[in-house]
Amino acid sequence: MPYADLESAVMGWLHVPDKSARCEARKIAILLFDGFSLLGAGIVAEVFHVANELSASANDDSAYDVRFLSADGGHVTCSSSVRVWTDGLDARHYVGFDALFVAGGKGADVAAGDGRIIGWLRQVHSNTATVRSIAEGRKVLDAAGIRNQHDPQGRFGSVMTHVGQDEHGSDSGDRYESMKLALVMIKRDLGREMARRVAERLMPGSAAKLEPLLGDSGAAADKIRAAARWLQENCARPVSVVEAAQVAIMSERNFLRRFKTEMGVTPSDYLLQARLAVTCSLLTDSELPVDKIARRSGMGNGDRLAKIFRKRLLISPTEYRRQSRCDAGG
Repeated sequence: MPYADLESAVMGWLHVPDKSARCEARKIAILLFDGFSLLGAGIVAEVFHVANELSASANDDSAYDVRFLSADGGHVTCSSSVRVWTDGLDARHYVGFDALFVAGGKGADVAAGDGRIIGWLRQVHSNTATVRSIAEGRKVLDAAGIRNQHDPQGRFGSVMTHVGQDEHGSDSGDRYESMKLALVMIKRDLGREMARRVAERLMPGSAAKLEPLLGDSGAAADKIRAAARWLQENCARPVSVVEAAQVAIMSERNFLRRFKTEMGVTPSDYLLQARLAVTCSLLTDSELPVDKIARRSGMGNGDRLAKIFRKRLLISPTEYRRQSRCDAGG
């Protein structure tokens, strides 16, 4: 299976959204250590890879940008001696991910005592919607004081458990649990039918077993996802919760409740994350002054942008610009 081929040569994740694009790809990161299980980490990557293939046939857009990460970048060797290329950890990741999976392996024990890795995790996790461990990866999260972040409101019940809970059981158990977790996100983002198609592509006959997980999410969830896309596409201009609720054809109160349940964050936080992504892209790829970037990304002014950056990313916009360019080799 082409797990090691998922690495893209494109620099970074953040870019200014193209007006013709439907939606910016969701950022999925899988943090690896030497001796990690290719079975557990690989099936997560492959689920999102297949989702990209199937969604591209419909709209030419990739729904997910999947990256393997490691402490220093370069090749990391799994327990079966297969080498996988990874990106290193850098400041561009402080804006967070849609999901971060922390895989285990013999290197997890060393990583649990590595202050640089622990510090990076602590900075990133507050801006990341979902943080999950795979097998021994939970040792690293425990050392950082980070619990596996469960789905808000417990919508998926027992599905949202440690991915590696079957690590002492069969390989198929670990594979099945990892696959379910990734499918939860695909169902949320692309709908039940897409999740079923991905499941059938990877494990023929599995859709029937996953029926409780892949049950119909209803029209309300589709409306919320449409409103989320609208927020992302319009993040550079002043928008209100009332407008977003109108896109979803819901009352403001009902919209707020359902949005948090479906997306895992409030509409305001979702909008802020979209604006941060645009801001980070402009800081890295343009020479625009901070105040102008703040206006272009919907952040208001340079002072407000600086306060948000220090609160969310623990550095100033100018420090972020300098560090991200240094990390990129620029």
